[in-house]
Amino acid sequence: MTSLLAQLKAHTVVVADTGELSAIQRFQPEDATTNPSLILKAIAAGQYPELLSAAIAQARQLSDDPHQQLQLASDRLVVAMGVEILRHVPGRVSTEVPARLSFDTAATLSKARELCQLYQQTGIPRERILIKIASTWEGIQAARVLEQEGIQCNLTLIFNFAQARACAEAGVFLISPFVGRILDWHVKQQPQQHFTPATEPGVESVRAIYQFFKKHDYRTVVMGASFRNAGEILALSGCDRLTISPALLEELAAAEGQVALALQDNGERAPRPAALDEATFRWQMNEDAMATEKLAEGIRVFDQDQRKLEALLSQQLAT
Repeated sequence: MTSLLAQLKAHTVVVADTGELSAIQRFQPEDATTNPSLILKAIAAGQYPELLSAAIAQARQLSDDPHQQLQLASDRLVVAMGVEILRHVPGRVSTEVPARLSFDTAATLSKARELCQLYQQTGIPRERILIKIASTWEGIQAARVLEQEGIQCNLTLIFNFAQARACAEAGVFLISPFVGRILDWHVKQQPQQHFTPATEPGVESVRAIYQFFKKHDYRTVVMGASFRNAGEILALSGCDRLTISPALLEELAAAEGQVALALQDNGERAPRPAALDEATFRWQMNEDAMATEKLAEGIRVFDQDQRKLEALLSQQLAT
């Protein structure tokens, strides 16, 4: 019998949620996603030493200003890692705009264009990268402009249906609704509550988004993310894409059994509703304590790890 991972790949595009090349090479995903936390983990573990040294050298060559050197080194490092990852996947890599820009549309646009240009300078076409942006109202508006410019985006930290809908209405290429972090919030609020994978609130959120997008013929790709267990993943078999950590990829690769198709387009179609405006979007987020808290927390955590990465780069630049 084939493994659960092999069967899952027959229903869903599998994406590696890691910057670890060994895991990517072993599990052979279609795409890979990165974020500041994953990049920091890889660098702290001693991976990509040549890329780190090259980014530091390039930054020193391009500027004498310490602050500018730091930004140059950071951008060149994440892009160099993306380029290396692309040598091992046939599809795309997601590279994240710094979380501190999540509430600044103009700054997000500027940084996204800079990252895209750096990729193009290495010979990587736009079709192989996704610019990853937090799903704030400001981030979604930046993604709207970038998509019109031919720069495709991955809108991350999706916890609320309004976020997903606004992304689709903006023409975003792909969204990443977070399954496990939604579960974390509900477990903390109701520790006595028992959820099966199929009834977990995060799984139900992705299911509702997927069905809404198909019914109203939005082309935005739904990629479930942030999984806590293999059961959640199997409960979303058939989703457009699923981004999975190396530990869970290992578990799925080692296990046998039957993977049933959990999500599929039933072909039903209906006219699209009127697009959300900013006031409605913000109100729906305000009414959802879980989404409000987890979005803010996610942005803070990513920024904390970005600052840790920058501290490491600063040490390298100072030597």
